[in-house]
Amino acid sequence: MSYDNHTPDSRFRSLIDRFGFPHLLTATLALVAATILLGVAAKATGSGLACEANWPQCDAGPYNLLPGSLPSFYEWFHRFVAMFAGFAIVGSALAAWRLPDIDRRVVGLVVLGMILTPVQVALGRETVTQYTMDILSLHFWTAVTIFTLFLVATVIVWTPRLTGTHVTGALALGIVALPAHVVLSPVVDAGIATYSPTMQLTQYAVTLTLLGAAIVAAMVGRRRVTGRALAPLLVAPPLVVLVLFFGRQAVNPALEAPYLVATTALFVTFVAGIVLVRRTGGSSGTNETLSP
Repeated sequence: MSYDNHTPDSRFRSLIDRFGFPHLLTATLALVAATILLGVAAKATGSGLACEANWPQCDAGPYNLLPGSLPSFYEWFHRFVAMFAGFAIVGSALAAWRLPDIDRRVVGLVVLGMILTPVQVALGRETVTQYTMDILSLHFWTAVTIFTLFLVATVIVWTPRLTGTHVTGALALGIVALPAHVVLSPVVDAGIATYSPTMQLTQYAVTLTLLGAAIVAAMVGRRRVTGRALAPLLVAPPLVVLVLFFGRQAVNPALEAPYLVATTALFVTFVAGIVLVRRTGGSSGTNETLSP
């Protein structure tokens, strides 16, 4: 599928001609990921209320538009990047809607992401004005949903250029990232007095990496891999969601065991996937069987 031929009257022609729609979508995905991680940093450092419960203003400068301290800077910078992420989300959705060559699945995914964006903005405001755990959790999971929508859309537009080698590469990345996720979790608490903001931020970065690796392996695997090797690839994404869910709750000792079970199952799935894909020759990228 080509993304290079567009109608002359398209308002987005110059942008798409210069960068390409896949690159626009990839940049949007990166901004969404950055917004999530900055939000985690603001929460972990206790900076969510540092702007004195002002939203969208902060606590310094003309009309309180700027941060007045390091904690309020974390919250202000999170909002600043989120603003650009919102513009990118809307721009990607409008481009997908107007350009004639875009896969309809991609259009649906990014438009849904755009619809969820004002909901996420409203939840962001509520985290400042109320700051309850329920609202914080809903704010986080809505962000992850938007990230997943744009991640799947991005993989769809790049999939024709991806091969079985990318499947094994994604699985290998998951195998490396998963132990790091466990080491950074509250479960491994040998000599660590507190679950520090740096640990939390790094763990969530690893989590997004795991989610990306699992989705790439599953989606590209459906195109390049057949037989038994496909099963672990399809199981990996829901297991990552379980790891993410229990990882957020692992500060509760009662949920440490489910977290460890989920991570062990995911590790076995990644290893089984890479072994089976290599056995079937999927890593060569020669299997062209297409899945709808």
